[in-house]
Amino acid sequence: MFQCAARRAVALTAILLAACSTQSQKPAERPVKDSGPAVPVDMLATPEPTPVREPVGIAGNKTPYKVNGVTYHVRTGAKGYRERGRASWYGTKFHGQHTANGEVYNMYAMSAAHKTLPLPSYAKVTNLDNGRSVIVRVNDRGPFVPGRIIDLSYTAAQKLGYIDKGTARVEVVALDPDTLPSAGETLAVEKDVAAREALAQDASFKLPHNTYLQVGAYSSASKANEVRGQVSAVVDYPVSVSPVDRGGKKLYRVRIGPLAQQRALVAARELVQENHLGQPQVVYD
Repeated sequence: MFQCAARRAVALTAILLAACSTQSQKPAERPVKDSGPAVPVDMLATPEPTPVREPVGIAGNKTPYKVNGVTYHVRTGAKGYRERGRASWYGTKFHGQHTANGEVYNMYAMSAAHKTLPLPSYAKVTNLDNGRSVIVRVNDRGPFVPGRIIDLSYTAAQKLGYIDKGTARVEVVALDPDTLPSAGETLAVEKDVAAREALAQDASFKLPHNTYLQVGAYSSASKANEVRGQVSAVVDYPVSVSPVDRGGKKLYRVRIGPLAQQRALVAARELVQENHLGQPQVVYD
């Protein structure tokens, strides 16, 4: 779905440049505008994500890569990145589709797409016209439109006050990962009773009740159970094997979860990667 992310245009005011090669399109169909929900949703009270130092995975970080004839080089790190330019946003057109790093785009989350920041990373975005600032988690690629430096989710754009305008002048500052706690450290803090009580009302830790990390899908049940045992040995969360039919073929999915907190998800993914058991992707079931 990286090609989908690469063809994003600004919501409301700009028309999609092209249909994704993996999607069918009627020959005479006109380009479709992106938009927010049919009935506007007030997301101003949405908490911002609490940044943590996450491992940079393989997915979405291929470098160099080329889009529309332009070559881009993914930064080796987020530290020191600061840029001013125009921000756009994307909504229902891509809601529920995979982002460049394999997660699922949720327009109601505080996320963003960027052309060169490593995935995932965190950034502070400030609307230079009104002074509002938000923190977003960058998990996608784009926008590939001249003059646009970042594509924000519907919620992030609403909190910055430019939903109706489509774009805004912004400053983007990447948060230095060296100053952030690691996933394991923050998870340990949450296990402390006093710390957990203090953070109980922080919704930025919470995930949808159906959030899982999928380690892989295998044609062999025995192979899936073998992987399940290996993963169970390194993570402290439920690991299951669930069968599913795909095109008349049965696959066996190995999944960690459900995971209720962002910290737990990050810690579990890091453990799987460190033990060379795969590159787990976020899925919702």
